[in-house]
Amino acid sequence: MGSEADPAGDPALSPPTSHRVRSVLSIPAFRRLWLVTAVSATGDWLSLLALTSLATQLTTGYQAQSFALGGVVATKLLPALVFGPLAGALADRFDRRHVMVVCDVLRFCLFVSIPLVGSLWWLFVATFLIEICALFWIPSKDASVPNLLRRPDQVETANQLALVMTYGVAVITAAGLFTVISSAGSLFDTSSALTTVYVALVINGCGYLLTATTVWFRIKEISGRTAERQGESPPSLVSLLRGGFAFVGSTPLIRGLVIGIIGAFAAGGAVIASAKLYSASLGGGDAAYSVLFIAIFVGLAGGMGTAPRLARRLPHNRLFGAAIVAAGIALALVALSPHLFVAIVAVGLVGGFAGIAFLTGLTIIGAQVADEVRGRVVAFVQSLVRIVLLGSMSLVPVLVGLVSARRIDLFGYPFVVDGTRTVMFAGGLVAAVVGMLAYRQMDDRRTEPLLPDLLAALRRGDRRTGSGVLIAVEGATPAETAEQTERLVATLRADGYDVVEPGDDRLRVVEAETQHVGARAKALAVAAVRADTVERLVRPALAGGAVVVMDRFLASPLAQYGVESDRDDAALDSGEIENLVSWATGRLRPDVSVLLDRAPDSSATPAGVAGEEHVRVQRLLTRMAAAEPHHYVVVDAAASADVVADRVMDGLRPLMRPPTGAAGNGPTVPLQKEQPTAPVAVRDDDPAPT
Repeated sequence: MGSEADPAGDPALSPPTSHRVRSVLSIPAFRRLWLVTAVSATGDWLSLLALTSLATQLTTGYQAQSFALGGVVATKLLPALVFGPLAGALADRFDRRHVMVVCDVLRFCLFVSIPLVGSLWWLFVATFLIEICALFWIPSKDASVPNLLRRPDQVETANQLALVMTYGVAVITAAGLFTVISSAGSLFDTSSALTTVYVALVINGCGYLLTATTVWFRIKEISGRTAERQGESPPSLVSLLRGGFAFVGSTPLIRGLVIGIIGAFAAGGAVIASAKLYSASLGGGDAAYSVLFIAIFVGLAGGMGTAPRLARRLPHNRLFGAAIVAAGIALALVALSPHLFVAIVAVGLVGGFAGIAFLTGLTIIGAQVADEVRGRVVAFVQSLVRIVLLGSMSLVPVLVGLVSARRIDLFGYPFVVDGTRTVMFAGGLVAAVVGMLAYRQMDDRRTEPLLPDLLAALRRGDRRTGSGVLIAVEGATPAETAEQTERLVATLRADGYDVVEPGDDRLRVVEAETQHVGARAKALAVAAVRADTVERLVRPALAGGAVVVMDRFLASPLAQYGVESDRDDAALDSGEIENLVSWATGRLRPDVSVLLDRAPDSSATPAGVAGEEHVRVQRLLTRMAAAEPHHYVVVDAAASADVVADRVMDGLRPLMRPPTGAAGNGPTVPLQKEQPTAPVAVRDDDPAPT
């Protein structure tokens, strides 16, 4: 499907969610880790219920109980402020399986010790230590997940399963289990409610002992770090901490992710801290507060379910920033809502966009952050989330109290403007601005404005030129891409596909014989030839359902002139080149681009791109692949032509459907619509993604 606005394909033909879930859960190691996550998440929520209940039972008096309750919550958040970065360094320094097992065994001992000691001071100490264990456990677990999967595109589904379990099933299970334990205590006429809480804590501790046993004996795949496999001595914790902070600060993708998280969770903290008073300003009581609370979680679940479909049409780095901006705008609408029904819808939208951003951010970390630094990034993000939430929830009540309430008439209806609405509106604006900053940091390829991409992603139908497939071969040198294009065409035809190769003869003539002076004029000449080829040959072939294979499409020749302009200090930059790409082809882009990736070859022929120019061309193409990973198959081209051709087919074959009929018996629809969310990389040690 060569497509104009939506080259990712038609989601209606995508494998259903049940298929994607089954394919991930069919991996034994991940399935066991997911079940461990289920037990651990249920234990976390059960411990919150049991510990807060125990804190109130170990004190007397309303004020003392309030302080004890707040102390438990603060103690659960405090470790992130102190030990967050260290937790990530441990996850990257030591065997993650060992870290998880040690943390779970310690949690078992601490939970069992709480009933044995039976005092409030030990409750706070044990809670603090338990949260430290959880802080070390989570980065090790999250950083291990991508290594257990078979393909990069499964990271998003794995994150969905984890989030649904952690914030959905586990919450309900923990609440139900705590209710059953409490009811059982009264049923058997237990002398004190304190006993039932102690029983819940012991059961919780046994759950962590079960997870430790499972990880140690049944998920040995978590072990085996990159440095250890390569026989290198592991770096010190200090160097790991320094390297982690340097990576976050120097990587635009992660820097933008961090900026976006700050804005998103600051706004989220504002909502949590002011939701109760906001429901009262709408004329509702506890019932309205409960409905708003449910609405944001329903929206959160809906956003997490929608994110994968949007991600197939919009790169994750664009989707993340756009979702945060949309959540900020929705929060501003919450502040302006005159009626409870409107507020419920707006709060649901806030939750939906937050769910999209949350899942997308986790997918970016899992799919695009190297294993060597992934644990530190996960820990840094989690610590940042807790710090921002705690700070926002502490500051917002003070700000709300500083704003006096006013009643105004809006179109004949009374409208109360109080501190909650003012703070929410300001929080929405802050989130929108921060989302735009995050987008600018993360979007390193601006082929076209964001709005057309968003509209295309939200449309149910797709503007397309037909049912055909457009495959481009990019990178390396012109001679290598031409040879691999011919080999790919021959292989696809032998497999029974209807293949059209428009050819590149006129483009080569223009490149070799053009008398235009300057990179700008040469680029326009090349773009004119390519635009004519697209209109005369490519679009009719796609409309007929053929597979169109093009040598270098448009990015490589224009990238070559772009690096020449850099060398000549001309004004033609990569952004102008990419805009020219989009305009010349009518925004037609390949469904999948094969990027032949190899180091510069000093022995390259003069007709090729060697040395510094080769480096710049590869850098531009690699950046495009990172920005739109669902459109690229990256192939190691440092081998013989036969080996590279096999690698190209190994990378494309998982994305290709068999032809629906013999060649000449009608159009085929060969491209899988479930595109990977990270570039499919084919290397010597990975001959065939499976």
